[in-house]
Amino acid sequence: MAKSGAAEGSVFDGRRMAEEERKKELRRLVEAIMEDDLGREEVYVDAERVIAALRELRVCAGRGLPGGKSSPATSGQERKQEKPAEDSTVEIDSGMAAPAKVPVPKHFLCPLSSAIMRDPVVVSSGETFDRAYIQEWLSSGKRTCPRTQQVLSNTILTPNHLVRDMIAQWCNDNGVILRQPENHENEGLITAGDRSAFSTLMADLCSPSHPFRNQAVKSLRQLTKRSHSFRAMAGENPAAIPQLLSILSEAGDDRELREDAVTALLNLSIHEPNKTQIGSESSGIALLIESVSFGGSMSTRGNAAAALFSLAALDSNKTKIGKLGAIPPLVGLLGTGEPAAKKDAASAIFNLCVMPENRARAVRAGAVHACLAEIADISSAVADESLSLLALLSADQEAAEAASEGGGVPILLNFLRQGKGAKSTENAVVVLHAVCLIDRRKLREVGEEETQRGTISEVAFGGTARAMRKAVWILERLKKTMHSDRHSY
Repeated sequence: MAKSGAAEGSVFDGRRMAEEERKKELRRLVEAIMEDDLGREEVYVDAERVIAALRELRVCAGRGLPGGKSSPATSGQERKQEKPAEDSTVEIDSGMAAPAKVPVPKHFLCPLSSAIMRDPVVVSSGETFDRAYIQEWLSSGKRTCPRTQQVLSNTILTPNHLVRDMIAQWCNDNGVILRQPENHENEGLITAGDRSAFSTLMADLCSPSHPFRNQAVKSLRQLTKRSHSFRAMAGENPAAIPQLLSILSEAGDDRELREDAVTALLNLSIHEPNKTQIGSESSGIALLIESVSFGGSMSTRGNAAAALFSLAALDSNKTKIGKLGAIPPLVGLLGTGEPAAKKDAASAIFNLCVMPENRARAVRAGAVHACLAEIADISSAVADESLSLLALLSADQEAAEAASEGGGVPILLNFLRQGKGAKSTENAVVVLHAVCLIDRRKLREVGEEETQRGTISEVAFGGTARAMRKAVWILERLKKTMHSDRHSY
């Protein structure tokens, strides 16, 4: 008995060592995937091989077996239990292989996606793939067979009707429904290699080890920057975004971790479904607002503003972001940030102020003054963005009054004299029109400019349609004012 116990202990020690070796190899391969801009398929294949070996070790451990194979009796018994009832229907996600209870013939699975093929096609090497995935492979510029690495003589995809009919018959016999993929066509396809890499990344993201978690956040930032599939997988995983937000909430003075987490959120927000998820998380928007104010580096603050801009594409998020107090720190960033951060801040404020209630918040936060300061600065890199924002705000009387009282008329007239782009000229005239509409004294100031230089007339005869309408209105109002003044004497 003692010998038996010792042998059993050595077997399990060996299994643990083997697992650790597989884990180390898998982490190395995941890092290679993240650094590999060429998308070498062999790296993904190696990762799949290691994952399969690790899975086999753990399955055997669960069954109490020392080796890498399950017993025939157990396997046969499980197969009997896994056979579905005649009337049952199993719905299989297109991005996954069938569940264990419906064993899928291996030759029905696409070598690239590990999912059942919906449109099997044959390439010139004689191998069969799902059309969508092999097209993605070829569209990326690769001209080799993903399975054999053989150079393809051509890129013709020939339908494999035999395999298609076999899959259709098998699905019918087993009550399997193949759902169409939810991925948008322009957002790429999720391969088995992608899923393997993401699974490992999630394990590290949820690890109790801070170094592992911090590295996982950095990796997530890098992967979501260039990969549509990783943005989609993070949104589909119910733990990914909440865990990322949890790590951000604990970042404290770790400026590098905060920047990585904020930038990862920015990248994730590009994927449309993620906008709703990030916005619905109780801490998501609040943490981004906090990072705009106290993000540490200017890059972090700018990326947080860019993330708010992205989230504000949804009206529900516009309201929430405004109510949670994002506009004052964004206005502060517009006034004091570096050029790139200022652009992000101006864009975010503009998007938010499409909602009327946020315009009042922006005016109270000093957005009009901040915009005028940028427009007056001939070296400003965000004058055009500031004019667009000011034109939007000036639709509200409170903003027009602030522009009038803040010396806006001479600033805008000076900008018009410089003859900048048509859109910026239009926005400048729109603001002038709004100011003249509520302050007759400023109309006289514009009249003096018109008498000396004909600035408004130039726009009236050579601007955009909207600019011409506003300029003509100003000129007509000037004539009426002059006529009234003459008759008052």
